Amino acid sequence: MRHSKRRHKLGVSGPHRAAMYGNLSVALITHGRIKTTLAKAKALRPFIEKVVTLAKKANQANDAARKLHFRRLAISRVRDKKAVAELFDNKVTEFLDRPGGYTRIYKTGQRIGDAAEMALIEFIDASDEGYPKTKKKKSVPKKSKKVASEAPVKNTKPVEEESSEQKTSEEIPKD
Repeated sequence: MRHSKRRHKLGVSGPHRAAMYGNLSVALITHGRIKTTLAKAKALRPFIEKVVTLAKKANQANDAARKLHFRRLAISRVRDKKAVAELFDNKVTEFLDRPGGYTRIYKTGQRIGDAAEMALIEFIDASDEGYPKTKKKKSVPKKSKKVASEAPVKNTKPVEEESSEQKTSEEIPKD
């Protein structure tokens, strides 16, 4: 079966793609925000979020062997020990309370040379709550047509008394 086989290819071979993800993630970890093409930013998002999840698991692990295991897994993906050390030692504390969604992508328009869609990808601050959640409307059960037609219709507007001038002008037929 071919379930979950579709990934971002980016027009390069597998080893080239792995190296590109590693280099982009090193730049993102060290700088906090990078400007790249929209396709690369969308491809980088799941990669870097899995690395951040490894850092969170290492932070929550009790024994040193598990912490080292998660660090080595991250080094094998990112391929830069200094960037992994920065993520695991300093930046992971920002993401401990977040259940996911550690990055944000902003579209910035087209590049002048080749009109490629450009984007900023950045880590989200710990204090950022995102968009306010809207309350869902409660659905009112629909009544059947018989019940609706039998029910008396109530006028919600109060009846106002018409002035005597309006009554006389309406009552007099015009020829």
